[in-house]
Amino acid sequence: MKGNPKLIETLNSLLADELSAINQYIVHSEMCANWGYDKLHNQFEQRAISEMKHAEKLIARILFLEGTPIVSNLKAIHIGSDIPKQLEYDHAAEQGAIEAYNEAIKLAGEVCDFATREILESILSDEDKHIDGIEELQDQISHMTLPIFLTTQVQ
Repeated sequence: MKGNPKLIETLNSLLADELSAINQYIVHSEMCANWGYDKLHNQFEQRAISEMKHAEKLIARILFLEGTPIVSNLKAIHIGSDIPKQLEYDHAAEQGAIEAYNEAIKLAGEVCDFATREILESILSDEDKHIDGIEELQDQISHMTLPIFLTTQVQ
């Protein structure tokens, strides 16, 4: 099925966001593992895996719409030097993703591609959960202080 060129371009932009997020989250995950914060390592790794699944869905949809998935483009990747910076950068990435998905959902509706819109809405729901999880960690740091919070992240 030949898809709308503007929508395919938008899907490729979302794909670049997802591929960038995967890299950022994997680096943050491995940094946490290196520091001995196994619980954070696992949480960040699971978020990276979720983003991989999003990328897979986007690639499949682009191919279905007879487009070419562009996997060589990445957006800015921000690596935090400590846990609060990592969470700040991850929050910013998720906030940007939520905004981009909302715009893409609107575009999919405008071009009457409701199947693509449904896929994007599903991914947006995951992104909402991601940002909620990040904000939960940020709140815990705020309530406990960073040193106490970090003691809870060691297994």
